[in-house]
Amino acid sequence: MLKSIPNIRLLLKRLTLILFIYSLLRLIFLLTNFNYFSPTGFKNILISFLAGIRFDISAIAFTNSLFILLHLIPFKFFYTKKYQTLLKIIFFLANIPAIILNSVDIIYFKFTLKRATKDAFDLAGIGDDFKNSITGFISSYWYIFIILGLMIILMFKLYNKIKIIPDNSSNKDSSFKSKVIYNTSAFIFFVLITILGARGGFQLRPLNILHAAEYASTEDAPLILNTSFTLIKSFDKTSLTPIKYFDDKTEKSLFNPIHIYNSKQDFQKMNIVIIIMESFSKEYIGALNNYEGYTPFVDSLIGKSLVFTNAFANGKKSIEGIPAVIAGIPILMDEPFITSPYSGNKITGIADILKSEGYKTSFFHGGSNGTMGFESFTKSVGFENYYGRTEYNNEKDFDGKWGIFDEPFFQYFANNLNKMSTPFLSCIFSLSSHHPYTIPEQYKNKFKKGTLPIHQSIRYSDYSLKRFFETASKMSWFNNTLFIIAADHAFDSEYSIYQTPVGKYRIPIIFYKPNSDLKGKSETVIQQIDILPSIMDYMHYSKPFFSFGQSAFDSTANHSAFNYLGGVYQIISKDYSLQYNENRTLALNNYSKDSLMQINLKDKESIFKDSFERKLKAIIQEYNYEMLNNKFRLENK
Repeated sequence: MLKSIPNIRLLLKRLTLILFIYSLLRLIFLLTNFNYFSPTGFKNILISFLAGIRFDISAIAFTNSLFILLHLIPFKFFYTKKYQTLLKIIFFLANIPAIILNSVDIIYFKFTLKRATKDAFDLAGIGDDFKNSITGFISSYWYIFIILGLMIILMFKLYNKIKIIPDNSSNKDSSFKSKVIYNTSAFIFFVLITILGARGGFQLRPLNILHAAEYASTEDAPLILNTSFTLIKSFDKTSLTPIKYFDDKTEKSLFNPIHIYNSKQDFQKMNIVIIIMESFSKEYIGALNNYEGYTPFVDSLIGKSLVFTNAFANGKKSIEGIPAVIAGIPILMDEPFITSPYSGNKITGIADILKSEGYKTSFFHGGSNGTMGFESFTKSVGFENYYGRTEYNNEKDFDGKWGIFDEPFFQYFANNLNKMSTPFLSCIFSLSSHHPYTIPEQYKNKFKKGTLPIHQSIRYSDYSLKRFFETASKMSWFNNTLFIIAADHAFDSEYSIYQTPVGKYRIPIIFYKPNSDLKGKSETVIQQIDILPSIMDYMHYSKPFFSFGQSAFDSTANHSAFNYLGGVYQIISKDYSLQYNENRTLALNNYSKDSLMQINLKDKESIFKDSFERKLKAIIQEYNYEMLNNKFRLENK
C-alpha cells in the first residue's frame, strides 16, 4: 500500500525523524538528571524509554496536525518545489518550539522535579521574575543552548536527507476513478490514525499525564513524559472539580479543618517571628544528618530548640511554600494558589488571626517588589506592611538578579522589628540561596564551595541568619519571642535517600524560644501547613479557627503530611507513605525500613493502604469543596 502512496511514505519518514529527536532529548534529559533517576535501574529506564514513545507520538500528532493534513493531499502539485518548501516551513514552525521547550525543561526539571506544565508560564507574568530567571538560566546553563542548537541543526540535516520520490504512476482515464477512491480511502485512514495517535490509543479516556504511572513509579514518570505533551495536557486545566468520596459526616470524621484548643491557660501574647529560608533542604543541615553539612549556625541553634526530624514541605516551589507556611494553604492542584483561579478567595491566615488579638503584622522579602506575587498575597492574608527591595532603598546591596543580599537585609529586618510595638507577628523570606546562588564579593573566599552549586550560598545564608540572631538577641523584645525557622521547599540533592518521593520534600522545621522548655528532637510528622495551628496551640489560643494543618503539640492527633506533584497525591506518616492518583493507589512504601522506597506494599499491607487512602480521599474532597465554594476559612456566625 505505502509503495503506491509515496506522499504517505514520505510523511512517515519525516515523522520518524522528529520521533528520533524526541528520544534523543529524553536520553539527554536522563544523563543531565542522572542522580535523580539512577536508583531506578537499567531495566526500568529502558521501560521508560519504550513507554515514552507512546507519549511522544501523541505530542507529535498534536503539534504536527497541520503538517500531516497537508501531507496527505494526493495531487500532483504535492511534489512541486513551492509546496515542499511550504511543508518544510510548517514542519520547523511546529517542531522547533517543541525542541526548545524540551531542551529548557532538561534543566528546569532540577528546580521542580516534574515536567513543565501550564503553571510554568503562569509564573512568567509575575513582576520581573521571568526576566531574572531567563538571564540567570542562560549564564548558568549555557551548555543547554549548545545542545538545543545541535538538535535543530540535526533536524535540518536529517530532513534534507529524506529523498522525495514523485508519484510517476499512470494517469490513464481508465484508472483515474479507482485511483481517486484509493487515495481518498488512504487519506481518511491516515487522518483517523493521526487522531488515534493524538489521543494515545483506543482506551476509554485520552492519554493524559497520569497514564505515565501505569508504566513506572511516580519518580520515573518525568522520564516517560515529554514537555510538549505535559504542556498540551495541562493548558485546558483551569479549575478543580467537585469530588464526593464520602457523605459529609463520614468525611468530617476522617478529616476536619476546624480546630478548637480548649486550653485551661490564658492566651499568651508573645512576639512571633517566622523565618523562611530559601531552598534549605534537610539534607544540608549537619545536625539532622550524620555528616558536617553546610549550616553551622542552624546546627548550633538546633541544640537549644525543638526540631522536628520528620518535617516536610507541602510543595516544590517558593510560590507554593509561602502560602503553606503563613496561611496554611496546601498545594493539591496543578497551579500554585497565587496564580490559580481561586487566588481571589478569602483565606484566613495567621496574620488575620493574630491581628484580631492586637498584633502588628509585617512581611519582609528582599526581592524586587511584586516578585512571585508575594506582596499582594501577603496583604490579602492579613499582613499590614510589606518590606521589599523598594523599602530597603539601597541598591549597593542588590545581588544583580533577584534582590538584596541576605546579610544586610536580615540586619534591616532586625532593626525594623526593634521599631515595632509589641506584640508583633513578622515573617521574613530569605533570598540568597536561590539560583544563581550569588553571594557578596567580600565573602567569596569566606565560604568554601561544596559538592553542589547551592552549597556555598547555603553557607552564606546560614551566616546571615547567625548575624541576625546576634543583633536581635540584644533587643528588648527578643526573650519574649517565638521563632519558627523552616524552608520554603527542599532542593537539589546528592544523596539517594533525599531523592525519593518522601525524601525530596524533607525540610527543617525548628521552634526556638529563648529560655524556654522548647528543646530536643521530635519524630512527630509535621508539614508546613502545621506551623499555623502549632503556634496557636503553643500560645493557648482557645477560639475556633480554620486550618488544613494540625498542631505538632497535639499528642492525640494522627499526624501526617501530604503533597501533590504531577497529578499524584502523596500522604506521609511516621513510617509509611502512599501515592494516589484520582482513581487508584499507585504505591505504598514503608520508607522507615525501605529508605529508597523500592518495595511497593500496596498489595501486601491492605490495612495500611485502606486507612491512608481513606484519609487522603477525605482531604482531597474537603480541599476541592473549600476552594470551589470560597470557604477556606471559618464562617462568622
